[in-house]
Amino acid sequence: MRLEILPVLGIGDVTEGDDLAALIATAAPWLRDGDVLVVTSKIVSKAEGRLVDVPADGPERLAARDEALAAETARVVATRGATRIVQTHHGFVMASAGIDASNVDKTRLVLLPQDPDASARALRAALRERYDLDVAVIVTDTMGRPWRNGLTDVALGVAGMPAIRDHRGEVDPYGNELQLTQMAVVDELAGAGELIKGKCDQVPVAVVRGYLTATAPDDGGGARALVRDAELDLFSLGTAEARAAGLAAAATLPDGPGEAPADPAAVARAIAAVAGVVAPGTAFTPVTDDEVRAALAATVPGWPQQATALVLGEPPTPVDPAGLVRLGADLQRLRTALAAEGVPSTLLPPPPGSTAAACLAL
Repeated sequence: MRLEILPVLGIGDVTEGDDLAALIATAAPWLRDGDVLVVTSKIVSKAEGRLVDVPADGPERLAARDEALAAETARVVATRGATRIVQTHHGFVMASAGIDASNVDKTRLVLLPQDPDASARALRAALRERYDLDVAVIVTDTMGRPWRNGLTDVALGVAGMPAIRDHRGEVDPYGNELQLTQMAVVDELAGAGELIKGKCDQVPVAVVRGYLTATAPDDGGGARALVRDAELDLFSLGTAEARAAGLAAAATLPDGPGEAPADPAAVARAIAAVAGVVAPGTAFTPVTDDEVRAALAATVPGWPQQATALVLGEPPTPVDPAGLVRLGADLQRLRTALAAEGVPSTLLPPPPGSTAAACLAL
C-alpha cells in the first residue's frame, strides 16, 4: 500500500449555508473515486449553522460559554479547575464538549455538528450525485487522549467505509489467532489528514489517496461504532468523581448478608482494595469459623442466620474515641469495596470475647 495525503487549498472562509460539496469539488477538481476526504468538523458546523453568539470578552462571555457547554453535555466525566471533560449527546468524551473558539469571529463559538455521521453521508451523497465522485468522507475533530500528552484528530462521522477494521479471527504469521484486535482506521486516517491540514494554515480538508481500492457499497455504520458502551467503560469517571460517586453509593448500601455464600476470594480482594486507604493500624480479618458464628447467633439479637462469613474490624491500639470514629469510616469503605465485588454485608457488634471493635456479617 502506498498512501498520498493531499491538501485541498483555496476553500476559504466557510459561512452558514455554504455548499461544502461545491466548495470542495471546485477547490479539488483532481478528486477521483476511492479517495478519502478528511474534513474538519468546524467547516461542517459553520455551514450547518452550529454557532452560538457570545460577548467578545468579560464575565458575560464565560457565562455564555458555560451555558452552551451545559446544553451540549450529557454527562460530566471530570472537572479540574476550568477544565471540564464531558460526554456529549453524541457519546464522545472530550474537553468542553468540543466547543471551539478558534478560527471563528470573537463573538461566536462553534459547536460540533448535530449528527456528524449524517453530515458525512450528506456530503458524500452530494459529491456522488452532482459531481459523479465516489469517495469516502470522514468528519474530524481534535481530542486529547487519556494517559498521553498532546492532541490528535479523530473521526466524529464517517460515510463510505467502515470505522473499524476487525482483525479478530485472523491468524498472525506465528499461527496465533487474533482475539481482540480492532483497529480504528478512520481515527488513523483523521490523524494522517491533520498532518496536512494543520491548525493555522486554513486548510480544512485533506485527501488520503491509496488506502481504499473502492468505497463501501453503502454509507456504512458511521463513527458511532467507535463509541464504547457505558457498561464496557472501565474509566467512565475521573478519579475525584469516581471517589465521590463511591461515597454516595456507600451511604445507600443494601444492609444485610446475601443469600449465596460469600466468595472468600472476593472478600480478600475487597480487603486488599482498601488496605492502602484505611487508617494506619486498622486491621480487617475474615472469619469463617462455625463456632464464632454459632456464638454470635446465640448472643446477638436479630443475628441474620443466612450469613456465611464475618469480617472482624480492629482499630489501632491503644483504642481512643478518634480511633473508633476512623474505624467506622474504614468499615464503610470496606462495605463499599465488598459491594463492588458483589458481596453484600451488614454491620454487627463484635463476637463475645473478641478483640475486634465491630464486625461485618456477609
